Amino acid sequence: VQLQASGGGEVQAGGSLRLSCSASEPILSNWHMGWFRQAPGQEREIVAALTWREAKTYYADSVKGQFTISRDAARNTVNLQMNGLKPEDTAVYYCVTRRLPSRSPFSSFASAYNDWGQGTEVTVSS
Repeated sequence: VQLQASGGGEVQAGGSLRLSCSASEPILSNWHMGWFRQAPGQEREIVAALTWREAKTYYADSVKGQFTISRDAARNTVNLQMNGLKPEDTAVYYCVTRRLPSRSPFSSFASAYNDWGQGTEVTVSS
């Protein structure tokens, strides 16, 4: 599966951005899709994920109440609405899929995810 992310850019603290990611083929109902991010000098960390079947969501504690993940099943697209951005949200954001044969709990480990997009850069200035 090829993933194409868009929507990154530079914004001032307190601003908003919306990231989108389109998949090159249909996402199967048991799969998860989500977003990771990697700040300079840091490891990749999960931001949010959802189940494709029911759009159940998972958020990292650091973004709860600030970011919203959603999907458009008809367009094989997952979105990440980011509000109240802070300088510490500055990172490269990666869209991911996790191909699963059955319903499974969320994973926060990067190694659990099968496909990665090219990354889109988000810069938040203070």
